[in-house]
Amino acid sequence: MKAIVFHGIGDIRVDDVPEPQIQQPTDAIVRLTASAICGTDLHMVRGTVPGMKPGRILGHEGVGTVEEVGSAVTNFVPGDRVLLLSTVACGFCSYCRAGYYSQCDHANPNGKGTAFFGGPESAGGLDGMQAEFVRVPFASVGMLKLPAGIDDEQAILLSDIFPTGYFGADIARIHPGHTVAVFGCGPVGQFAIASALHMGAGRVIAVDTIESRLAMARDQGAETISFNSVDPIERIQELTGGIGVDRAIDAVGIDATAPHSGPRADKEAGKLDERLDEVREIAPEAHPQGGNWVPGDAPFEALEWAVSALAKAGELAIIGVYPETAARFPIGKAMMKNLTLRMGNCNHRKYAPKLIELVRAGALDPRKILSQIEPLTGAIDAYKSFDERRPGWVKVELIPAA
Repeated sequence: MKAIVFHGIGDIRVDDVPEPQIQQPTDAIVRLTASAICGTDLHMVRGTVPGMKPGRILGHEGVGTVEEVGSAVTNFVPGDRVLLLSTVACGFCSYCRAGYYSQCDHANPNGKGTAFFGGPESAGGLDGMQAEFVRVPFASVGMLKLPAGIDDEQAILLSDIFPTGYFGADIARIHPGHTVAVFGCGPVGQFAIASALHMGAGRVIAVDTIESRLAMARDQGAETISFNSVDPIERIQELTGGIGVDRAIDAVGIDATAPHSGPRADKEAGKLDERLDEVREIAPEAHPQGGNWVPGDAPFEALEWAVSALAKAGELAIIGVYPETAARFPIGKAMMKNLTLRMGNCNHRKYAPKLIELVRAGALDPRKILSQIEPLTGAIDAYKSFDERRPGWVKVELIPAA
């Protein structure tokens, strides 16, 4: 079968690889009809999330049809159309039972950390979904049947990024009337905006610098700030009467970029070397500067801005990816403001069933975020366009070969 395979930092290819086989009674084999490219994939290709093994199939978002099930999988049969969840969970440990599916004690064969498809060895070393077929461990929990009223374009966004954006808004504890700042208007940020508005936020202020992404945020009803034009913290203070926002969501993570023009760039002009040192410390094997796959040059920028933007006694949700090697946080400023912090990997199995029903009912349509549909065989060019943050490239669906 065809698959997108990681060969090294900055080196991914479309390869012919063996089709997966049932390994455990709890497995299923799914023929994929849609997969997608995620910002988390870019973290690994850029080297800001370390530990990837050459030969690993990438991708953790999928929709498809069940081909085969193990003897312990009794809620699916071949032919079922299913949504595949990005993180893997057993469904029976104490964490799963409490709704913390991403912290499952049994899903990761390489330890007790979060297990997800297409990731590093520390995440289980599981082959991913940018392929024609995928093996799904703990399939009874990791797959959801899809109703006929939801097409692949809607469903693929329910595999990871919609639940993650909703998770961010949920752990931010947004109440009706709250003013919310969302840092990062990539696909997860767009769903954080949609979810915040769905939960009753009175105002959402979206911060980014790519005009096509800001335009998408405005189309949802958000107020927008381009950080290469104005100082985002000063503008948030102006928009909130000097108080700050009630809630903030960091939807960027480790690959944040610094302003390269405007007043904020002038203020931070002396920090470039310090930031590049931070990138080297966090990801010493990251791809060198120049060309594709270049890490962000301000790894803690979004986090620092989110803390600065919050009002006293505000709450911060962190859903952007930070590797374990990231060891910096503005704790003093957060403490002096009595902030509350919540963060982590999304518990997809907790949120996806509800989101399926919201989409089926027409309350939310995730297709508005989907910007490109490309064949799996053209994925490398699509990866490069997404990596370069080209205008209009927000979320890419991949269609496996027939």
